[in-house]
Amino acid sequence: MLMRTDPFRDLDRLTRQLLGTASQPAVMPMDAWQEGEQFVVEFDLPGMDPDSLDLDVDRNVVTVHAERPVRAGEAEMIAAERPRGVFSRQLFLGENLDTDNIEAGYDAGVLRLTIPLAERAKPRKIEISSAGNSNGSSKEVGHKQESKQIDA
Repeated sequence: MLMRTDPFRDLDRLTRQLLGTASQPAVMPMDAWQEGEQFVVEFDLPGMDPDSLDLDVDRNVVTVHAERPVRAGEAEMIAAERPRGVFSRQLFLGENLDTDNIEAGYDAGVLRLTIPLAERAKPRKIEISSAGNSNGSSKEVGHKQESKQIDA
C-alpha cells in the first residue's frame, strides 16, 4: 500500500499544476518548430480520451480543449497526482500560416498539429523592370522597358 509522508507535497503539486513554473507550464506542455514549409506543434496530453479533445480555430487563434474526468465511484483515492478536469490552451499564430488547412492527429498521448505556410509567406520570384536603350520608332528619346526576375 502507498503511504503519504509529506503533508505539504500535495499543496506544492497543486500549486505547480495551477500556476506552473518557468520550465514546466501548468497544463499542456508543448513544443513548436518549423519543418520546411510547415509549422508543427505538439502538445503532451497523456491519458486523454481522443473523444475528449477539441480543436477550434478562429482567425489566427488556435484553441485546444481537453478533459480528463474526475474518477467517479466509491473508491477512496490513495494517490491522485495526475491533473483532472478541463484543460485549455490558446496559440496566437502569425499571418504567415494557413489556418484553413491545419491537420491534427493524436497518438501515444501527443496531439500534433501541422500548419502549412500561407502562399503569401513562401519564397517567390519578383519581376524587376529597368529602362534600357532602344531603337524604336518613337520620336521621344527612346527607352525600352527590360525586365528580369530575382528570387525574393
